[in-house]
Formats: sequence, C-alpha cells, structure tokens
Amino acid sequence: MSTYFKFRNAIQKGKLNVVPQIYNTLNCKKCTIHVYPVGPALYSSPLRKRRLKNSQQTMCSQKNMPHSIWSLSPLQRKTVLQHILVNDEYRFLYCYVPKVACSNWKRVLKVLSGALESVDVNIKMDHRSDLLFLSSLKPEEIRYRLKHYFKFMFVREPMERLLSAYRNKFGEIESYQKKYGAEIVQRYRKGRAKDASVMGDDVTFGEFVRYLLDEDVERMNEHWMPIYNLCQPCAVSYNFIGSYEHLGRDSAYVLQRIGAPPFVNFPERQTWYKPVTTQTLHYYLCTLPQKLLRELLPKYILDFSLFAYPLPNTTTEHCRH
Repeated sequence: MSTYFKFRNAIQKGKLNVVPQIYNTLNCKKCTIHVYPVGPALYSSPLRKRRLKNSQQTMCSQKNMPHSIWSLSPLQRKTVLQHILVNDEYRFLYCYVPKVACSNWKRVLKVLSGALESVDVNIKMDHRSDLLFLSSLKPEEIRYRLKHYFKFMFVREPMERLLSAYRNKFGEIESYQKKYGAEIVQRYRKGRAKDASVMGDDVTFGEFVRYLLDEDVERMNEHWMPIYNLCQPCAVSYNFIGSYEHLGRDSAYVLQRIGAPPFVNFPERQTWYKPVTTQTLHYYLCTLPQKLLRELLPKYILDFSLFAYPLPNTTTEHCRH
C-alpha cells in the first residue's frame, strides 16, 4: 500500500492529526485537527517555522511513515537519491524540487564547485552536468553524508507549484507539448482520441488535472510529482526547510549557514518572469469543476499537511469574488 493510501486511511480512522480542512477532503468524520490560522500570518516567521516544525513532528512520528531512506521502496529511494545534490567542499545536501527555484540553486552549486563563473541567470546552464547526485555514491558514502552534512530543501504552496508547472510546460516548452500535451488532449478531449494532428499546445488546466488524477504519484513527472515523494522529509532529517514565499531571506540564511563566499549570492529573479499570483491561482482553481478539485487535493495532501499550507478555499461564495 502506498504512503498516500496509508496516510488517508489513518486520517479516516481518526488515528492521525491533520491541518484544517484536510479531513473534509478525505471524507473523515472523526479526526483530531490542529487549527492553524489561514492568511498572510501563516507564512510569517517565526510563526511559519513553528507551524512547519509541528506539522513535521506530528506527521513523521506516525509508525506508518518511513523513518530512513533504507526503509523506502526501491522506487521511492531511487527518486529521492536522484533529487539530492551533494557538495563535499561545503558539506551540504540539497534536495531540489522543480518549480521551487531549483534552477537558481543549481547555479549556486555550480558556482561553489567552480563549474560556473557567475550565478547570472542569462548564462545557459545544463541541469545535470557538473552536479553530484547522491544516487551516484555508494551506500556507505550516502550514509555518511546523510548523517554529517547540512541538509536543506525548499517548498511551495502545492497548487501554486502545480499551476506554475502547467503554464510553463504546456505554454512554453514544445517537448512537453509533444510528449504530454498531445496524449492529454487525445485522452480527455472528446472527438480527438485518434487525431494524429493534435499538437498538445492547447491543453486546458482541467484536462491537465484529469490527467493527474489518473497518474500514480510515485511515477509522475518530477515537475508535478508531490514534494513529499521527491524529497521524503520523514525519511531524511532536513536541517532546514525554506519556503518559496520567503525565498530571498531563506536562501540568504542557507548561504550563510553553509559558509558560502561573500561573492556568492542567490540569483535575482528574471525580469521576464511572470509569477503565479494569488489572483491567478484563485482564477484557475475556481474555474475547475469542484469534483475535480476534491479528487485532486488528496494526491497532494502530504505536501499540504507536512509543510503547513492551508487547503485552497474554492467555495461558491469565495469564487464569486
């Protein structure tokens, strides 16, 4: 049984504490709930840091959660080891999460290793060359680094990250349109099942969500795979979990913590970059059929709970505004 189903079943039986609204999503009638405030205060520090710590302690202390990467299934272990980057000179491990500023963190790692001269975002960069992944090391080398190195990751509001992936991959990247977009249109759009002329460049957000509902979370593309599955925060004891909402401040802390040279700064956001705003996310989620959203949220339930994000409010009254 997958971690998600174990987690869902535990909630439904009232054996697990969860953040607000999650029990409703999973049709749980007898659950103990931690009441967290919803709104800007949730993301402030040290409040968010405290919420995050409490969420992790609550969730990861459950006996059905993995407490070591060696207790993970082979597929789960392969995924997390392929997403943890290693820097031996500064003795840290970074678990990268696509759509959570991971490209810029990779630039930082390359500058620290001497593979890049600058973190300038205008310099083209290969996302795999000149980087050391934990998966390339032997078991004893992995154990040593997990025990002795500073470990960090960054998280983002789950639906915002999902929307960012959708707009980027299906709106701008032709290879994703051809590989995933065409399949999605043929599978979910009436009358296009056998249409070989489908380009995949006009996938709707609703069609993308329907595709996600049919996907196994442990086999998803990394750009929309849940953060939990990518980095396994219960199996890996991260020393610091930064947030996209406070990217500048949290990145500065990590650079200071690892002892990075003064000339290494976190890259500035590109001027052409159009972020997913609260209003944009609100619009996309409110245009989704409520049934699809209710079915989608449980797939990302561990991200909401572990990282202390409130579930989106898409009630009819809320969506009118």
